Amino acid sequence: GGGDLPLTADGKKALDMNLAGLKDGSITDAARKFCVPDGMPRVMASPYPFEIIQAPPGQITMVHELNHQIRVIAMDKPMQTYDQLVAFPFYNGHSTGHFEGDTLVVQTNGFNEKTFLDASGAPHTDMLVTTERIRKTSATQLEDVITIHDPMYYTKDFSVRFAYAQRNDVRLEDYVCGEPHRDISKIRGVRRP
Repeated sequence: GGGDLPLTADGKKALDMNLAGLKDGSITDAARKFCVPDGMPRVMASPYPFEIIQAPPGQITMVHELNHQIRVIAMDKPMQTYDQLVAFPFYNGHSTGHFEGDTLVVQTNGFNEKTFLDASGAPHTDMLVTTERIRKTSATQLEDVITIHDPMYYTKDFSVRFAYAQRNDVRLEDYVCGEPHRDISKIRGVRRP
């Protein structure tokens, strides 16, 4: 919906620390420097293509060209509780999904705290839960509305929306992080801290 992030006092402190650290170099954007996954929802804002594969049975797999990230969405399991996941946090969390009519609803939890919500350095805790509502809005358009829930850093839930065009002329390519042609900072519309 735009506007400022609904930060708690702890969230504001974490954001201010991230912004200052990214600016003076004391904090590293590991996803860009060390090629680790972006995390959610940042990975969905990438200008690089991704594919959604409805296979194997009981699973939807998202394959992202950026850093060759793989997101597995279990369609045949319930969402695990925080206590079940605390020993195995992932960069992109643990995802479970189901269909509500023609909308794929994906809940993800079990994140580590090594990522940002976006390229500006918006923070999150390991209590982050994202809920995605993914649906086709036309024959060639896909919409993903992601609701962010992190009561430690945000006073209320908020949503971000991404829209994608299906491109049958684009194929995933090899991605080698650190190669000069992969510097996305010069691409129009890419936000940099």
